[in-house]
Amino acid sequence: MKILLTNDDGYTSPGILALYNTLCMKHEVKLIAPEGERSAIGHGITLHEPIRMKPVELNGKGSGYAVSGTPVDCVKLGLFTLYNSVPDLVISGINPGSNAGINLNYSGTVGAAREAALNNIMSLAVSVQQGDIMDFDGIAVFVSRFIDQVMLEGFPAGTFLNINVPDVPVWKTNGIKITRQASNNLSKAFENRADSKDNACFWYAKVPSCDSEPDTDIHALSQNYISITPVRCDVTDYTVLAEIDHLEKFE
Repeated sequence: MKILLTNDDGYTSPGILALYNTLCMKHEVKLIAPEGERSAIGHGITLHEPIRMKPVELNGKGSGYAVSGTPVDCVKLGLFTLYNSVPDLVISGINPGSNAGINLNYSGTVGAAREAALNNIMSLAVSVQQGDIMDFDGIAVFVSRFIDQVMLEGFPAGTFLNINVPDVPVWKTNGIKITRQASNNLSKAFENRADSKDNACFWYAKVPSCDSEPDTDIHALSQNYISITPVRCDVTDYTVLAEIDHLEKFE
């Protein structure tokens, strides 16, 4: 299988290297990732400066490409400059920090997976909950096994899977839950600080942990399940579309 591998933390991140080392045992893998961290950049692309791509060594265990731009830039460059024919699968991750609930709207990890889905290529976004134990190697083995089933069953064009793993060893998780996106972890608070010159500045405050309904990604993580949420790129609200159709006749 041909796999394009990317992330939003940079090509030296332990999560992407764990995936690369594991997936290369069975698949043809091309790694193309940002040259540094690009977290919380969402689906951004680079428009006002050139995008640079250079070959890099991956800790002596292979080679890949470092890109000056965003995770979405990486996917676009990978699909349209590195491949003569499109890859079978795009994987973005492993991100250190969950991308569950509202956070998937801001995530560069998720943005990269969404870009692949927009181009009708199957894709996964993979993240692990921030904590003392982030089992990158175990998650990489899980992903390697999981993609065999994904490729066998498939899912609709324009949809990707957002995978979040709790901060425990993979073998200690309680299994997999197919979930929906939670909606109750929205950042609303700021910390008011001062910089080195005593000018006021603001930092996002940590979002407090919150309970969520049992069928959501956040609840699954809280119960030590691996959460898998199918995400559709088409964000049209078809219910409202039907309800306001009569407005076309407004005079």
